[in-house]
Amino acid sequence: MSQFPKIWFLRHGQTEWNLERRLQGQLDSPLTELGQSQARQQARILGPVLVEAAAGSIDIYSSPLGRAQHTARIALSGHPYDTDPRLSEVATGEWEGRLRQEVAPGGGDLMVYTAAPGGEGFDALEARVADFLNHLQGPSIVVSHGLWGQVLRGLACGLDRPAMDQLSNLQGCVYVLENGNETLLKDEETARASLAL
Repeated sequence: MSQFPKIWFLRHGQTEWNLERRLQGQLDSPLTELGQSQARQQARILGPVLVEAAAGSIDIYSSPLGRAQHTARIALSGHPYDTDPRLSEVATGEWEGRLRQEVAPGGGDLMVYTAAPGGEGFDALEARVADFLNHLQGPSIVVSHGLWGQVLRGLACGLDRPAMDQLSNLQGCVYVLENGNETLLKDEETARASLAL
């Protein structure tokens, strides 16, 4: 049994830098057309949940970074949300803005990016995510970032760091975390796109 309330986790939609395989960290780039479409897919998935949220039974949070807030405005269909700096993506120090292949071509993104010179590091990221989790008062929708989300999902499911590094990092879907388990929700359009990859 998880110590945390139920969470619907959304990674922001594809950005221009995601497409280029450029490290964003706490810098930003705009959502692509695909990224905006992915946020609309998340809105369709969340439809019934947002009805509950409108009744005040679900809290909603977003990272303050632009790509997450743009996703939140679309995916949450105009529902209000609180921003929280603890939801910002891991800071990647000297590597922010650089191409992935320039800095470290091998390994899982989570372990690579948290090792960036001058960056935040895994310990600080994990502490920040845990602090947010431990302050949740009830069921929550959370819009944030891929690596941040891998740590959130790992902590909610009781995983160690190597297992967190192996988690999927999908856009246009919703990860539901409840009772120490994760369920991936996709709409038909998302599922078709995934099969095409």
